[in-house]
Amino acid sequence: MSNYDVITVLGATAGGKTGLAVNLALQLNGEIISADSRQVYRRMDIGTGKDLSDYVINGKQIPYHLTDIIEPGEKYNVYEYQKDFIDVFYNILKRDKLPIICGGSGMYIDAVLKGYRLINVPVDDVLRYDLEKKTDEELEEILNKNKQAHNISDTSNRKRLVRAVEIALFYKSNKEIDTFYPKINSLNIQVVFDRDARRKRITERLEQRFQEGMIKEVESLLNEGVPPETLVYYGLEYKFITQFIMGELSYPEMYLQLNTAIHQFSKRQMTWFRKMESDGHKIYKIDGNLSMEEKLDKVNKLFLQ
Repeated sequence: MSNYDVITVLGATAGGKTGLAVNLALQLNGEIISADSRQVYRRMDIGTGKDLSDYVINGKQIPYHLTDIIEPGEKYNVYEYQKDFIDVFYNILKRDKLPIICGGSGMYIDAVLKGYRLINVPVDDVLRYDLEKKTDEELEEILNKNKQAHNISDTSNRKRLVRAVEIALFYKSNKEIDTFYPKINSLNIQVVFDRDARRKRITERLEQRFQEGMIKEVESLLNEGVPPETLVYYGLEYKFITQFIMGELSYPEMYLQLNTAIHQFSKRQMTWFRKMESDGHKIYKIDGNLSMEEKLDKVNKLFLQ
């Protein structure tokens, strides 16, 4: 009998998380809960690395959740994820299965494991009109003065920075609003490779995705009416391939910039996981070069200790 009620398999992109998670699910009567901010979108398969064929192992389909749940272009955020996660989490437990979180979106993982008190902050058009007049530096200053400990908003561009300020000010003026969130006891496993191996795996995986038809996938999304600016907003593969299709980048420029961006993204993922550790999450590291049997043995020992 384990003291843990969930296993979380996390790690940087191209780190072999899915393979370990599905094998654990097969062994431990588990089901996968995706923790990937882009895999929620339908028909965005190759670019997000869903690898759905990996969920069939030894002829058995491993159930998975929070993948392919909304249409491209629809809004989805960490609040929506947290709400959807709890529904799925309890449903899996009710059926006497083991929830296994698998993904690399640190913000999503952190939110559900720590139980951030998140509320659905409405858009305030009047406030946004005033905020748009301010510089990025002024917005950062407002955010730093008003940011709550559980506000984990992304501020990587101006649109998201404005939204982060909007959320911070809403929380400040609505302190009485709170939501119950249960404590989750998770065994956290990070699959790790050394720097050179990680870089090699990222580039090899990118080349494989191009061979699998990633450009055609983006073309199909554009042809069905998903606005180019929406795909650019999703970043990485969808951003640079859209710019290539729209004639803004040559193929060599697109490939080079995308490859560089994915490596940089991987570094940010590693930084987030280190921050999670410094914030109190216990994360057990497992060498990605080990055989699957060795990885499973290590996780099982940790799970049952």
